[in-house]
Amino acid sequence: MSATTTATADQPRKKLILNAFVEMCSGHQSPGLWRHPEDESYRFNDVDHWVELAQLLESAKFHGGYDVYKGPRNLEPAIISGAQWPVNEPLAVVPAMAAATKNIGFGVTVTTTYEQPYHLARRLSTIDHLTKGRVGWNIVTGYLDSAARNLGHSQQPQHDDRYAVAEEYIKVTYKLWESSWRSDAVILDRERGIYTDPSRVREINHVGKYFSVPGPHICQPSPQRTPVILQAGTSKAGKNFAAQHAEAIFVAGHSPSVVAKNISEIRELARENFGRDPQSIKFLALLCPVLGRTEEEAVEKFKYYRSLGSIDGALALFGGWTGIDLNKYGDDQELRHVESNAIRSAVEGWSKATPEVSKWTKATVGQHITVGGLGATPVGTPAQVADQMERWVREADVDGFNLAYAIKPGSFKDIIDLLIPELRKRGLFWDDYAVEKGTFRENLYGKKGQSGPPADHPASKYRWNAGVDAADHKIPDDE
Repeated sequence: MSATTTATADQPRKKLILNAFVEMCSGHQSPGLWRHPEDESYRFNDVDHWVELAQLLESAKFHGGYDVYKGPRNLEPAIISGAQWPVNEPLAVVPAMAAATKNIGFGVTVTTTYEQPYHLARRLSTIDHLTKGRVGWNIVTGYLDSAARNLGHSQQPQHDDRYAVAEEYIKVTYKLWESSWRSDAVILDRERGIYTDPSRVREINHVGKYFSVPGPHICQPSPQRTPVILQAGTSKAGKNFAAQHAEAIFVAGHSPSVVAKNISEIRELARENFGRDPQSIKFLALLCPVLGRTEEEAVEKFKYYRSLGSIDGALALFGGWTGIDLNKYGDDQELRHVESNAIRSAVEGWSKATPEVSKWTKATVGQHITVGGLGATPVGTPAQVADQMERWVREADVDGFNLAYAIKPGSFKDIIDLLIPELRKRGLFWDDYAVEKGTFRENLYGKKGQSGPPADHPASKYRWNAGVDAADHKIPDDE
């Protein structure tokens, strides 16, 4: 859920986006914090909880199971700590949140690995209709073997294979959303009894390596047709996918230097390989601010959060995110010197961000991610946190922030009451939505009428516009 902001002349020349990062579960990026007396994460099964959260975020003008740790197939640490377990299906609650709001956008994570594109295209078109064009699709390829096992596979496909599937998958959805129906296919001619002109609906007849989808799409064109495309992968395959398709990209690291190179590379790939405006791609850095009216208040709050956090839950999440089981290392073993390049690299990044930590063990790692996960966790006054945000914009070229919470909704209330006024004072946050009752994409770009993907986005070439005969609009052949 995000909101776009406009910087003044003496601030960075870009729009700043604030996205509330939540999951429909008992504990998201801060495992164990459900124990906090003010945390309401346990209400994740209650639709009123999500409606209240959407209304709270919109009032402030926001835009919008892990089982690796302690051995394969061991869910116990995640189950006990409530580390993203239990967790619900997110699309189901979005229409209720949208019905109680007018402007805020909703980005929903759905994988391309285990669901047929024809079915997902229908679900997302339906949600786009019901939200009046305020849905985005955060595309992931999956990364948990537990998901694969529960969906008929022995293990997940290899990383690059998953991206090859995703590449064909997204082009099938572009064809369904943009090429199967002409924009003016639904005519509602009561006199002649014609609801939809059949000459303006066609099959897509997609036959590829992974999918065979004749079509046509079963839904009429929704307000955006293609939802806002979001993405979070920064592997080589992930960067190529993002550079071609993503309109906003989530990045995570404990300091700007960790993500700056990835952002620069993706912008350059977008320009060189795909002819896109690199500055049109919005990068949102994961941030979990802990705010106080004084620095002392913020530090005490952070210490209390840490005291409630679950080390086992944090390491269960770390195992799910990275595929690395830290349980095999000794309690006092220094992780800077282990054989795993991935662990050494992660620890090196944390060491640069927090040089005050003298020794990195699995307990240190677990404690480090109990509040805020793999993102940065600035602690301080609104001015101090705003300084850190400006540093991210300046050093990493981010366009905004994906704001995680320690407690919900308390962390968001602190952001609204303390941080946003400071951002507004600096000219970094707006007073209202760019397009009242606009689509997610209109408010993402701050441009009325930008309901569909921009002209340089690959989905735009698939659109069958009003007044164009089928013979004059060829469905792009991408296989």
